[in-house]
Amino acid sequence: MDAFTAGLLQRIKATESDLSRARDEGDDFLVEVEQAELDDLRRLAAEHGVEVGASRV
Repeated sequence: MDAFTAGLLQRIKATESDLSRARDEGDDFLVEVEQAELDDLRRLAAEHGVEVGASRV
């Protein structure tokens, strides 16, 4: 796995975790921010052929 792929997958994992935490805390604004970030990261992964596992969120 190259550095780009590893870094992208790590960012996705961290963002999924942050999104889950925001939901648990009831922070609607942060949920929207984290969801938008996650959508962007997933789009970037798809554009570069990086397979992302099933979402945990």
